[in-house]
Amino acid sequence: MSLKDQITEDMKNAMRAKEVARLGTIRLLLAAIKQREVDDRIVMDDASVIATIEKMIKQRKDSISQFEKANRDDLVAIEAAEMVILQDYLPAQLSDAEVEAAVAAAVASTGAAGPQDMGKVIGILKGQLAGKADMGKVSGLVKAALAK
Repeated sequence: MSLKDQITEDMKNAMRAKEVARLGTIRLLLAAIKQREVDDRIVMDDASVIATIEKMIKQRKDSISQFEKANRDDLVAIEAAEMVILQDYLPAQLSDAEVEAAVAAAVASTGAAGPQDMGKVIGILKGQLAGKADMGKVSGLVKAALAK
């Protein structure tokens, strides 16, 4: 079963269970997926769906930081709850040690020697770690590895 099908089934289950918050978040996710499919005239695969989920999580994190600055704890709680629901659809996150090992392997396989080779290393890692690790954190690790 594809990830998109799983999300649709979860929406139906949330409707049956009358889980209003979960249902609303899943509907937002399905709307974002459908919008991208219509705009780009494609049928999204699991990787594209994961990218959409990651984008929505990033939006929630940005909203939370803005709401915290404005002392809107009620809105922070709503965004945090949506973020938890969205994270359920991401693959299991890799540990820090696994990410560091992947970075070291990518640096070794590309023969990267300095910061100018960062693009090559990130290109390899993006395919391997997409959805499994925070790419901002990966970028920092690559930068640190290439600065040595």
